[in-house]
Formats: sequence, C-alpha cells, structure tokens
Amino acid sequence: MMRGTNNLIGVINFITFLASIPILGGGIWLSSRANSTECLRFLQWPIIIIGITIMVISLLGFVGACYRQTWLLQLYLFVMFLVIIALIGFIVFAFAVTDSGHGQVIVNRSFLEYQLSDYSGWLKDRVRDPKYWSKISSCLRDVHACSGMRRTIRDPATGMILSESADMFSQRQLSPIESGCCKPPTSCGYVYVNETLWNVGAQMFVNDIDCNRWSNDQQQLCYHCDSCKAGLLATLKHSWRKVSIINIVILIILVFVYVVACAAFRNNKRMDNDEAYGETRMTKSRPSRFQF
Repeated sequence: MMRGTNNLIGVINFITFLASIPILGGGIWLSSRANSTECLRFLQWPIIIIGITIMVISLLGFVGACYRQTWLLQLYLFVMFLVIIALIGFIVFAFAVTDSGHGQVIVNRSFLEYQLSDYSGWLKDRVRDPKYWSKISSCLRDVHACSGMRRTIRDPATGMILSESADMFSQRQLSPIESGCCKPPTSCGYVYVNETLWNVGAQMFVNDIDCNRWSNDQQQLCYHCDSCKAGLLATLKHSWRKVSIINIVILIILVFVYVVACAAFRNNKRMDNDEAYGETRMTKSRPSRFQF
C-alpha cells in the first residue's frame, strides 16, 4: 500500500510535468515574438508562469514520492495548497466579473449588437482605461480582426466579383468583435457600401457617441467605439466561462492529487519513524536480572 501510493503520485506528477513542457514552450515562443505586437506582449507572462509553476510542482511531487524525500513532499503539499486556493479564487473571480452583459437583438438583423452600458464591474473599468484600451485596439489592428468580414459573390449575369448586398450582410452571424469593432451601430443610420465601408445616410442619428467615432479608415473603423469595448467584453465573457469550466475539472484533479500526496506524506513519516504500515510498534522488554 505504501509503495503503491508513492508510485501513483510519482506517475501522476510525471505526466503533469510532461504536460507543462509545451505550455512553457508556447510562452517562450510568444516572448521571442513580443516585440512585434502588443497582443503577444501581455499574453506571454501568464503562460510562462503557469508552465513554470506546474513544472516545479510536478518535480517536487515526483522526486518526493519516488525517492521518499519527506521534506520535498512537505514543500509540495504547501505549494499545491496555495495553487488550489488560487485556482478557487480565479474561478470565483471569473464568474463574478462575467455575470452581467449580453447582446441586443436588432430588428431585421441576424447578428447581435453590444453596448458598454450593459456591462459593469472590473472588466468594464479595465477596457475604459485609455492605456489598457490602446494596447487592445493595437492588438485588434495587428491581427486584422476585421479582415474576415469581407465576402464576395459572383454576378450570374456578368460573372463579375461583387461585394455582398446589404440584405445578405444583415443576415450574417457576426462575432461580438466583428459586430462592435468592424461596423457602425445600426442605430446611427449609416448606408451600407461593403462590410467595412459605410456612408453617412440622409437620416443619420447621432444619439450614440459611437456614430461620430466611426471611420472608413481601415486602420480605425470603430476600434475606439464603446461598442467595440462591449464586443470585447462579450468575447471575454464567453471565453472566461469556458476556461472556468476547464479550471473546475483541473481543480478536481488537483484535489485528488493533493489527497494522494497527503497519504504518501503520512506513509513516509511512518517509515522515517520506523513504523510498519498498519502495525503497532512493539517495545522490546528489558531482560530480567533473575535467572532460573
């Protein structure tokens, strides 16, 4: 039982150690490309930290279990406990900051539109920070977030390649980023030319400040609009909810590993004290002075 428990925790931590290698490698790769774009610059460190943490914890558990190093297992249990607490905190935080906000249904449109006023809390404050948003908007431009909007059709009569019509565009399913950052809000009354080119309409309304922020400059578009910030929040909400579900699964696995590690630690303590597993130590009786 004692050897089996140590072997089990050793195998589990060896597998997690191998899994940390591609995570760390991806972070180092992003770091080497960080000078080209703000997108990669703020994504590199979380990946590297996660990879290093998993690698170090796995090594501590593997060496401590396989070589019966009690002090390593003790350190492993302490670090693992901190990781579990931090993971629980992140899961609670992720659900707390993504509990509000949703897309709005627009008449005669298949896509949703997003308003920053529908969101609240820490994430909203972050995207409203000009310094933070300048990095995000730079990221959106660098990755050409709106380049996938363009669609063309072939005119059956002439065979010419044309942009899709306004009616076809209104029936498309757009992502939150495409809806908020790559076109003006529908309420502004802009006239459709193509997916990222809109003219001022005769009945244009300026009840939304984003109406004046829209630009046909393909490097500007609506990247500074509140609708773009709301589209980003909608994307983050969807992504963070997915990540939180994955983290719940990881948390369950870590708790299982932690329980096994506690058992291995107790077993090693028994062995260090020369105690047999499941047996009570017997004391040797002192021989009598009297001989019969």
